[in-house]
Amino acid sequence: MTRRDFLATLGVSFLAPRVLSQRLPNYTYAIENCQLFIHNSWQKRTIGILADGTYHISEQPITAEKTISGEGLVLSSGFIDILTDNSASPRQTYKIVEEYKISDGVTAALQMHGGAENPQNYYQEFSVLPHYTHFGVSTKVMNIRNRYPTLPQRLYAVETALEKGKSLGVSHSIEYQPTPYDELIQYGKIAAKYKRPFCLHLRYSSAEQELLGVDEALKIALTTCCHLHIDHLHSTGGTFQMEKALTKIKEAISKGANITTCVYPYSFWATYLHSKRFDPGWQQRFGLTYQDLTIVGTGERLNEASFAKYRKQAGILVAVPEGTMPLEKTIDLALREPFSMIASDGGIEKSVLANSHPRGAGCFSTAIAHGLKIGLPLEDILAKVTQMPAKLLPTNHQQRAILAHGNYADLTLFNPKKINGKATVSNPNQYSFGIEYVFVQGKLAYAQNKLHETNGKPIRYE
Repeated sequence: MTRRDFLATLGVSFLAPRVLSQRLPNYTYAIENCQLFIHNSWQKRTIGILADGTYHISEQPITAEKTISGEGLVLSSGFIDILTDNSASPRQTYKIVEEYKISDGVTAALQMHGGAENPQNYYQEFSVLPHYTHFGVSTKVMNIRNRYPTLPQRLYAVETALEKGKSLGVSHSIEYQPTPYDELIQYGKIAAKYKRPFCLHLRYSSAEQELLGVDEALKIALTTCCHLHIDHLHSTGGTFQMEKALTKIKEAISKGANITTCVYPYSFWATYLHSKRFDPGWQQRFGLTYQDLTIVGTGERLNEASFAKYRKQAGILVAVPEGTMPLEKTIDLALREPFSMIASDGGIEKSVLANSHPRGAGCFSTAIAHGLKIGLPLEDILAKVTQMPAKLLPTNHQQRAILAHGNYADLTLFNPKKINGKATVSNPNQYSFGIEYVFVQGKLAYAQNKLHETNGKPIRYE
């Protein structure tokens, strides 16, 4: 009797070795066969989104609870809007603002142009509320200056907002609230100390003086060594002389200045009628008449009498005619520069016929469509709405702007042949064309013209 036979009589059996199968990840979503730009080339891949909010990139099919066809679609990191405008009454309007941001592919709607006077209170209040997008604020110097009469008080408030409030940066609009240069230097020094950007709406918007505002901003950057971000250069600094403004910025960067800027892809600006931009002499400064002004959301054209009436009211936003800032002489030149990105300077604050520039709903889709139209590579345009704005944010959020295995799934899936803004001056409340799916930290927030889950988180410095 062999040893094998003997053991068999004892009930010991011999089985072929079994290969233990590796446990597969539990994917909540699979996005099949989408185009994405990785490793410096366009490739077709499948994305698997995990329950923890992260994602994997695979060359093979993935089994998931739900499957989305990405055929003919482009997958990008979620767009980041650093200049969302919603500081007037955020508690009442924030969710409407985020609705139109998410429908434009934006996964992070950040108020780094205005923001909050007390970011610590802001984050405490808004972190318990549901959000379609990630959210965050800068320190709003205009409000601080209105509250505190002396410079030491103001500087203390700004520094407290950065240190204890964990705000994203320092923001100020010196066209609307003129401020001495020496005071601006102090804000720049504080921003540099805490390694946050100083986002500045420049001082002048007239053909005669706009380059003086650019010179002032560059001097602040070189003197304080802060990261200076110039808000919407094409409407404050490069409206009439963009080529010269860009040349000045490039020269300052060559001297060591850390400067970025942004534009929104529209040939007209809009602002509030009560602002200093419409102080006496505005017709001569901009070459406009009363009849050139249109109330956004209603389409009403102004005349001398209605201008006087509405100027006494707060919150009346008027737009100037298309072509006031010719695209080929302003935005197109800026878009070709490596230091210029996209930001909206807008937000839709009412659910019907909002008194808001259409950039609040369609900025990013319009920018991608326009960039393709003027011959920019799609990967370069996407960098201007993802990776570039992310560099103004905390390090732990910058990785979300890069498509990489294991990152959090802030993702936008769009049709490159259809993408475009739909919002208009007469009706800003319109979702963009071509945005098919948007995920925020792994949850589906928007799909084919419908809102879904709220999973936005606060973005702040820790």
